[in-house]
Amino acid sequence: MATIPATGWLDRARTVAGPGFNRWLVPPCALAIHLCIGMAYGFSVFWLPLAHAIGIGDPVVCKGMSLATALTTTTCDWRVSDLVWTYTLFFVVLGAAAAIWGGWLERVGPRKAGVVAAFCWCGGMGIAAIGVSLHQLWLIWLGSGLIGGIGLGLGYISPVSTLIKWFPDRRGMATGMAIMGFGGGALIGSPLADLLMKHFASATGVGVWQTFLVLAAGYFVFMMAGAIGYRVPPDRYAPAGWTSPETTTLSRFNVALGNAHRTPQFWLVWTVLFLNVSASIGIIGVASPMLQELFGGRLIGDAAALFTNFDASQKKAAATIGAGFVGIISLFNIGGRFFWAALSDRIGRKPLYAVMTALGAVLYGLAAPHFAGVSIGLFIVTFAVLASMYGGGFAAVPAYLADLFGTKYVGAIHGRLLTAWSCAGIAGPLLVAGMRDARIAEGVPRAEVYGPIYLILAAMLVVGFVANLLVRPVAAKWHMAEDTTPVATPVETTAGHTGGASLTAILAWAAVGLPIAWGVYMAVLKAAVLLK
Repeated sequence: MATIPATGWLDRARTVAGPGFNRWLVPPCALAIHLCIGMAYGFSVFWLPLAHAIGIGDPVVCKGMSLATALTTTTCDWRVSDLVWTYTLFFVVLGAAAAIWGGWLERVGPRKAGVVAAFCWCGGMGIAAIGVSLHQLWLIWLGSGLIGGIGLGLGYISPVSTLIKWFPDRRGMATGMAIMGFGGGALIGSPLADLLMKHFASATGVGVWQTFLVLAAGYFVFMMAGAIGYRVPPDRYAPAGWTSPETTTLSRFNVALGNAHRTPQFWLVWTVLFLNVSASIGIIGVASPMLQELFGGRLIGDAAALFTNFDASQKKAAATIGAGFVGIISLFNIGGRFFWAALSDRIGRKPLYAVMTALGAVLYGLAAPHFAGVSIGLFIVTFAVLASMYGGGFAAVPAYLADLFGTKYVGAIHGRLLTAWSCAGIAGPLLVAGMRDARIAEGVPRAEVYGPIYLILAAMLVVGFVANLLVRPVAAKWHMAEDTTPVATPVETTAGHTGGASLTAILAWAAVGLPIAWGVYMAVLKAAVLLK
């Protein structure tokens, strides 16, 4: 009896695009998933409400409570430091999941991976909601941190390989559009969560578990729509009229997943990403207090007032301005993901990272120390540019990997490279927060705390600059033996896949574009306080 091929709608074979498919339908599918999982960046909106979950008005503080006790207590309010571990788990598990299941994703295709990501991310939020309602921190860690982190990893890499294969002519722009969504998820999710918590808050609850459930339901719809909409191109697809350019840095052959990490190129790019992220993620995490500590009373029109002597009203006013600074950083982080990635299509990935690491070193080493405490406007501009390059580093790296290793396993290779993000997510905050706290404990004035930190971050980017310069094309011995023709050679059947404007494409882009526009509007409102 002949074997009947699998025909389930999740099978990769069912996602191969037919003639006439519009490739511009794939980016909004990727955005639908990335905008949802990007809420991981916005989970800090829950920390303060959860720190009052029992006491409601005033937290129930249990002196000497250990972290182990915090995991299961039902009578003590959690500390913010207990809750922040969820954030750490997000990005550690993200990198691990992407590395472990990247090869599986390449085999089964983006649709199945996207569906699993939706169940993990949204199901994890559901478990976290139960944890909040029962006041069990371990359930929050398990749900959002561990299970949700797996959803983050699979959702993050699900569109990478597909987009690069659909847009071999615009690799940077294509991945930049999707990964821009990950940076933008918090712009939408944070203000929406704030509105929901206010709606559900009562005399007996802070409204967090209900907010988790509403967000999980909405995210599930969006993520499933994105996953179902995924299509992969036919083998050896290329847009009509386009051929792969002959350059010294663009690989026209594939490298097997098992061999990629054996090449020096993989570890050099890993080092560049690790240092670029480490140099930014820690300082972004303290952006609001940093601005307040450096400029003190100048932020609120009282130049003589020291940050450490602020009264309650001054602290509130300064915190509002600090939130505006964070809003500006968020906007540039998102915009940079598209801008720098699209620019890489014009100047190349290696020159782009040379520019970003060199410029970042100059801004951290010279501009930031010079403007700190002196010019509020120039200081904000400095960190806005740095935030844009932080986002740009994430967005351009999948295209960099495709240039070096080919497109066949780029999603899985990218997944393994994201372990650099996991490591940086620990190293960066530990370095910055550790140095900051140590210098404050030594009695260093708040306005002088950050100078040495900036210099160390600049040195890290100098090392990243050198690592990027050492990247060369992958040696021919690593090319897959079965590759006898370039990976991006056009075939006659691909002419109908380029696509243009259509009602379906317009509706798909509107579905993701309108929430983004609302999120940007809300961020601009916060940032506007800096212009008054």
